[in-house]
Amino acid sequence: MDDHYSARRLPVDPGETGWLNILKNVPSYPSLDQDITADWVIIGGGFTGLSAAKHLSDQSTGTLNIALLESNCIGAGPAGRNSGFMIDLPHALSGDSYVNDLETDRQQIRMNRLAQDFAVKVASEYDLADHCVDPWGKINAASDHNGQHHNDIYARQLDELGESYQMLSADDMFDISGSRFYSGGLYTPGTILLQPAEYITGLARGLSRSAASHFKIYEQSPALSFIRSGKHWVVKTPSGSITTGGIILAVNGHAESFGFYKRRLMHVFTYASMTKPLSNQQCKFMGGADRWGITPSDPMGTTIRRIKQGVETRIVIRNRWSFDPSMEVSGKRVETYTRSHRLSFDRRYPDLKDVPFEYSWGGRLCLSRNNVPAFGVVDDHVISACCQNGLGTAQGTQAGIAAADLAMNKSSNYTSHLTNHDAPSKLPSGLFSYIGANTTIRFKEFKARREI
Repeated sequence: MDDHYSARRLPVDPGETGWLNILKNVPSYPSLDQDITADWVIIGGGFTGLSAAKHLSDQSTGTLNIALLESNCIGAGPAGRNSGFMIDLPHALSGDSYVNDLETDRQQIRMNRLAQDFAVKVASEYDLADHCVDPWGKINAASDHNGQHHNDIYARQLDELGESYQMLSADDMFDISGSRFYSGGLYTPGTILLQPAEYITGLARGLSRSAASHFKIYEQSPALSFIRSGKHWVVKTPSGSITTGGIILAVNGHAESFGFYKRRLMHVFTYASMTKPLSNQQCKFMGGADRWGITPSDPMGTTIRRIKQGVETRIVIRNRWSFDPSMEVSGKRVETYTRSHRLSFDRRYPDLKDVPFEYSWGGRLCLSRNNVPAFGVVDDHVISACCQNGLGTAQGTQAGIAAADLAMNKSSNYTSHLTNHDAPSKLPSGLFSYIGANTTIRFKEFKARREI
């Protein structure tokens, strides 16, 4: 417990996220340029922060004044940089396969589906486009016998869980993806495919309009510090401040920048590229379904989506990982991994090498060594809803709702789930942690090289 927390660094998001750049008429919000008051301040405008704002606003029926601070623009940070899979089934990224023990998986499935219900209700309430929250499912794709082995393990776990799936042949994969790269796949119907930036900006727009009198968003307004002042906290930004009764930290790994969970959070980047729109001829030549989402059977492999937004069809491809405790990577790093995306794309579609990438970017993730969230009360009326372990769409939504429940002293399935775990475990000291984590990443990528 302390009475003064200052951010020793601010988030840096490298490259331009295609998900946001292809949107039209994205609303903007003012920066905070004065001293104001609020009942609650939410720091962070991604899945967690906006879910917390929505739930807090709904549950309080407009009796609370809520301010949300976003250091960048809504949709430009990690929330608009992920691959948009809101997955209901087990999908642990930290191991060699996606499964855990059965009881852990059952509980996670229940919570993931509650988060999906929230997203579907948001889409309905705020009239989001069908492609924005799309219940297409997903495919775990394999390219060789090792990948198929991962899928076989996953299938056995799904059998024990009583969950439905369909095993796909190489011909099935070709019919869907238009690529002969894959030897098989495992289709599960419960995943929702999001246009992540469109979902986030749509949620922000809808909430701002429906709760305009008591909810305000401030963009380009990073929280530099928060200081206790009697029974209140004063949150300072570059040009203003907010005196508030409570704070929800919805900043994922950035929580460590304020001094919370020191040496307990792993800051990881992953990298993605989006093509220019495919021409009608290229779409015809590619074949396959008009939209789909593929995750690799090995967690370290390549994720790829075909998206259709209006009349435009694009491919989004994501792979490669790096551990960066500074939470910052260079533009050259993005360029390096963009070359990896080019190779991955060309391996899958050797006859479409003339399709260029239009956008490439890096996205920040936060993992804990023991795969648990950094969730709970960390000071008087300060709630951390951080560390989504690479699954920000579903787990970030859960954390935001649970934080809002905690703020209202309300017990719920969300709070019970997220408080019933150990704290994130400590990491080795700096240099050992950096070398060890990146060596592990490189080794796992080598093992998964046929999936990349």
